[in-house]
Amino acid sequence: MRMKRINSLLIGLILSIGAVITCFPIYMAVVNSFKTQGEMFASFVSLPTKLHFENYSQAFDKINLLHSSLNSVTVSILGIGGIVFCSALAGYKLSRTRGKLSNFIFLLFVASMLVPFHSIMIPLTRMAKTMHVQGSTYGLALIYIGLGVNMAIFLYHGFVKSIPRELEESGQIDGCNEFQTFFRIILPLLLPITVTIAILDFLWIWNDFLLPLMMLTDVDNYTLILSTNMLFGEYNKEWSLILASLVLTAIPVIIIYAFFQRFIMEGIAEGAVKG
Repeated sequence: MRMKRINSLLIGLILSIGAVITCFPIYMAVVNSFKTQGEMFASFVSLPTKLHFENYSQAFDKINLLHSSLNSVTVSILGIGGIVFCSALAGYKLSRTRGKLSNFIFLLFVASMLVPFHSIMIPLTRMAKTMHVQGSTYGLALIYIGLGVNMAIFLYHGFVKSIPRELEESGQIDGCNEFQTFFRIILPLLLPITVTIAILDFLWIWNDFLLPLMMLTDVDNYTLILSTNMLFGEYNKEWSLILASLVLTAIPVIIIYAFFQRFIMEGIAEGAVKG
C-alpha cells in the first residue's frame, strides 16, 4: 500500500514537471505579447506592468490576419477534403481486396511514411513548378493531399477491417453497386476515424511553415504562419508583435484540439489496433 502511494506521488511529480515544461513556452508567449519591446528584454518571465493590447491590433494589421486566415482555411479545407475522399476510397478498396497486388500497394503507402520530407523537398519543388501549381493556394492544397494520404490510408485500412462484410452484402442484395455501397453504408461508419484524420491534418496544415515557404511566392497567397514570418526583418525583429501574432495563430488550433482530443485518441487506437 505504501509502495503504491509512493509510485502515485512519483508519477504525479513527473507529470507535473512535464506539464510545467510544456506550458512554460505558452506562458512566455502570452505574457510577453502584452509587453513593450523594452519591457520584454528587461525581463522575459515577469508579468507586464501594463497590458499593451495595441500589440494585437498592430499584429492584426501587419500580418493581414483576415486575408491570411482565409488562405489558411482554404488550403486546410481543400487539403483535408482531398485527403479524406481519396484515402477513404483507397483504404476501403485495399482492405476489401485480397491478393498480392493489393498488399503490395498498401505496403508502398506505408513505406512512404518513412521517407523524410527533407529528402524530397527539391524534387517536389521542381515537380510543382513543372506542373504550374507553384505559387497558388490550390496547388499547395494538392501537394498536401499527396503528402497526407499515406497515413490516412493506413488508418482507414485498419478501421475498415472492423466493419462486418455482411453489411456490404446486404446492400448488394438491395441493388447497390460498389460505389453506392461505400457512400451509403461504409462511409457513415467511418465517421470516428474520419474526424480523427481531419483534425490531425488540420493541425498539420494550419501550423506548417516549410511547405508554404517553398511553394507560395505571392504575398497575397501567404498563409497565416507565413505572414507572421514577415515580421522578422533583416535588422529588426518586432518580438512583441511576433508573439501577439503567434498567439492569434494558435487560438483556433487550441480550441479545436481541446474540443476533439477524445476523438483523436480513440480514432487512432481503433484505426491502428483493429488493423
